[in-house]
Amino acid sequence: MSEGPAPLLFAGREARLAALDALPRTLWLGSLTHAHGALEPRLATLVALRAGLVGGRVPADRDWVWPGPALARRLCDTLAELDLAAYCTGREGLSDTVVQSLLFHLDLVPDYRDRGASETGALQRAIEAFGSDWQERRGQMDQLIEVFGKLPDDSKDARWDVLAGVLKSEGWQTVLRIRRLLERLADLAACIRRLGRARLSDESDEASRTPVTVMQSAVARRSEARTVRVPDMPGETRGVHRADRIARMLPAEAVLLGHPTLRLVWHARRAERTLLCYEDDDRMREVRHVDAPVLQPRPDPQQDRRLEMGPLLVCVDTSASMQGGAGEVAKAVVLEAVRTAHAQGRACHVFAFGGAGEVVDMEIAVDAEGIDRLVRFLGQGFGGGTDICGPLEYALARLEQAAWRMADLLVASDGDFGATPEVVARLDAAKRDLGLRVQGVLIGDRETIGFLEVADHIHPVRDWRRYGTEGRGAEPPIHTHRLTALYFPGALRTSENRDATVSGEVASAAVRAGLRRGQPLPDHLRPPHSSPDEPDA
Repeated sequence: MSEGPAPLLFAGREARLAALDALPRTLWLGSLTHAHGALEPRLATLVALRAGLVGGRVPADRDWVWPGPALARRLCDTLAELDLAAYCTGREGLSDTVVQSLLFHLDLVPDYRDRGASETGALQRAIEAFGSDWQERRGQMDQLIEVFGKLPDDSKDARWDVLAGVLKSEGWQTVLRIRRLLERLADLAACIRRLGRARLSDESDEASRTPVTVMQSAVARRSEARTVRVPDMPGETRGVHRADRIARMLPAEAVLLGHPTLRLVWHARRAERTLLCYEDDDRMREVRHVDAPVLQPRPDPQQDRRLEMGPLLVCVDTSASMQGGAGEVAKAVVLEAVRTAHAQGRACHVFAFGGAGEVVDMEIAVDAEGIDRLVRFLGQGFGGGTDICGPLEYALARLEQAAWRMADLLVASDGDFGATPEVVARLDAAKRDLGLRVQGVLIGDRETIGFLEVADHIHPVRDWRRYGTEGRGAEPPIHTHRLTALYFPGALRTSENRDATVSGEVASAAVRAGLRRGQPLPDHLRPPHSSPDEPDA
């Protein structure tokens, strides 16, 4: 069945608006109600201009059919001078903002004429206002690119009023200062970029090795047993043969010794070893060792490919001990984590912790609201106590959500804390069951027992004093940050140390009984509530 003819009542009028299909709805009102030029040429030029900006170029002025050759040439020169096409490449939202701004400024030409300006002067004033507006906004975009690597996620015109206020605040100057600090912390930035477990990278992971059984050539010493026949050894009689053994000669040969003449024959036969004798022998089992080539299995740990990408969970210490240079480095850690997450399209959640119950939970995205939260955080001072259990519990709760299952945890602190055994056990369970990796950033002189129990790997920032206003040029006071692991290995909460540790009551009972190390504790001296599996004295 053939379709009927299309209705022609409004076909002619709708054809004039066909170009609107290529424009977003945010540009429809401005392009339809604009005071300058005819409708069809204006729509066609706006479609071409928007497509060109998204593609990273500005259409040549000869291709503009609106708003006239002279004005089109001046607009092309202004767009080229501002290099707006480079900022708009691949960003439809920003391209729409540029086109909308152009329509706004050109729509003010009648107002300028009403105030007494000529046609040429009004057009010139509108173009200069457009250029001045985007010159300032381009400076703001340059700052955003410098700090975050690329423009925010919501760079539409409706959000620039919020961003403009944030970028003029004193807190934003702190952000710029910390961004320049990151240029001197290249190792720290590389450490943060390696976090996440969403996909496999091309690099091998030194810490992750899968045992693979391979066969290798080797030389093995084997034992071979054999039976050796030993002639004339007392044993089994096998028959008669000629020999010179008197003890085994036949009686017929012994008779010759009694005859005076035949005795000489016996001596001759014995000398010739032709006496008839019983033949006997025995078998002896012999074991010998020989070297032989063999193939034997050998476990060969193969390095897995390192996991990367995925969400980021950041716990940053904001206690009083983090004031000065340590606080500057801690803020740089947060900024680099946000930069990395924004550049790679990853989520980033920050837990700023101080004393007990003092945890600030922030999910920071690079949009107007996220930048405002980041500016407020980086601009504040640090103070209070230190409690690591709160942020770790928040992070473990976040890992239970599907969106954060592939996240890694980053802890930035001076290590002046200690987690409870229950929290450490939960963290170890997450490492074992979920594959969680905990990266520590040590902003201090040495690692602590609390930091060693929490972090899988610790990245030290030993020259953190240099980044404080009071410690310019200060050198680290010690030669290494691993003093605790070197001099106090027994203080770490490892499985070996736990197995070798006894309770105070057991130790007291052993001392009263006069026992020495390794001697079992008698049952009558063992405390009533102690476990039977309690270690000996």
